[in-house]
Formats: sequence, structure tokens, C-alpha cells
Amino acid sequence: VIVETFRDRKIDPIAVPGVLVRNHGTFSWGNSAMKSVEVGKVIETVCEMAERTENLRRQAGEPIPQHYLDKHYYRKHGKNAYYGQK
Repeated sequence: VIVETFRDRKIDPIAVPGVLVRNHGTFSWGNSAMKSVEVGKVIETVCEMAERTENLRRQAGEPIPQHYLDKHYYRKHGKNAYYGQK
């Protein structure tokens, strides 16, 4: 399935050295066994972070109102930004 998906979507396996397969786990590769293990650990760490983020999101309840998101975004990135370095 991995080979066919990469081929059909024209994905370079050097640029994407690992995948998470549903109901299975990680598959990783590299120019050495150590590199393959490193890639696998990175994938697993990112998955753990994603799971924790989803759990926190569910526990948080209501989403942050848009006006708060806008305020904090535009004070750093807006036309009249006043927070952070310029």
C-alpha cells in the first residue's frame, strides 16, 4: 500500500522517509538503520503530541472566541503591530 500510494501521488520517498499506517504503526526508512530508527521515533513523538493536543482540545470545551484570536494575532502581525520584535 505504501509503495502504491507514493507512486500514485508522486511522493518522493527520500523527502518523506516514513509514514504512519492506519491499524498498524510506523514504517520508516533511511540510508542507514540508525536513520530509519530516528525517523520512526520522530513519527511516534509527533503522534503522541497530536493525541495530547486532541485530548486538551476536548477538555477545553468551548473554542476561543474569534475576537480574542484576532486581537492576539494582529497585535503581533497586523498593520499596527505592537508586540514582539520588528
